[in-house]
Amino acid sequence: MCENMKENLIPWLLQGPSWVRYRTRLDLLEEKEGDREVKKSRSEMKEDPQLNNLLTELGSWPGEPLTSHKSAGHLLHKLVFIADLGFKASDPELKPVIKKIRDLQSPEGPFQVLMKIPVHFGGTGNEQMAWAFCDSPSILYSLLKMGAKEDASLKEAGSTFLKSATNQGWTCTVSRNLGKFRGPGRKSDPCPYATLVILKALSQREEWKESEACKKGSEALLSLWEKRRESHPFQFYMGTDFCKLKAPFVWYDLLHVVEVLSHFPDLKKDWRLKEMVQMIEKKSDPEGKFVPESVWQPWKGWDFGQKKEPSYWLTFLVLRIKKRLSS
Repeated sequence: MCENMKENLIPWLLQGPSWVRYRTRLDLLEEKEGDREVKKSRSEMKEDPQLNNLLTELGSWPGEPLTSHKSAGHLLHKLVFIADLGFKASDPELKPVIKKIRDLQSPEGPFQVLMKIPVHFGGTGNEQMAWAFCDSPSILYSLLKMGAKEDASLKEAGSTFLKSATNQGWTCTVSRNLGKFRGPGRKSDPCPYATLVILKALSQREEWKESEACKKGSEALLSLWEKRRESHPFQFYMGTDFCKLKAPFVWYDLLHVVEVLSHFPDLKKDWRLKEMVQMIEKKSDPEGKFVPESVWQPWKGWDFGQKKEPSYWLTFLVLRIKKRLSS
């Protein structure tokens, strides 16, 4: 970590919410879980009212049907956020949630969510348990991130994604019971968002991370950045909205893409990834802090749910990416 980061921003981050302090100590200062201040921050994090509300909501898994994969308030995205903060599968509040998730695994391999796809989009119009490559990987990622037991069910879910990779990443793929439903693009095109979240899940295991599938998926995202002015598969653009900094990680945007790609060491010197990082760096204020440029409305009451002042969490996310890429 550069001295400027350590001297100017670390003390500021350690004044932030408990969950920011917890991750700062672990990821930026490289302190250990057993260290006194780390344990203190984690204890305070588990008492945070906002986080306790999320945990209570997750208890109703699978919750409301998923009608749009960018529904930022859906339990799917709250599960990912909780996992990113460092909650564990062994935490009492999460044990019943993990059991429900495992019980709803599809015989096809991927974990399922409750969906409702309108008839005019090729669905049945009814609520049903199903999966798609733009939701199930986020569940696998969360389970692995939370340290869930890596049994046959998790390996089977990961194997489904590894075996379905193409030379351009991953296509729009759904469970059999969703019939003809797929996104608005050519069937042979890679789905940028599915590719992003599958890479994110596979990055959590070394043997998967080093696979040929991940190399092709990473190249697919980097190529989309390189050709962003003319290539827009499934109507995913890398324009003005894509480049706005926002949290938490919900959809296909600049910070989310860089966060995922930064987990693959072989990409550190790739000029396209460097270009994306430089674009993010230019958005800092004079002190090196970052103000959210866009907000997910369901997260409006959070540190990153406003556009007026620097966000502890958003700044932490950028600093962690930079540290990961410089190590």
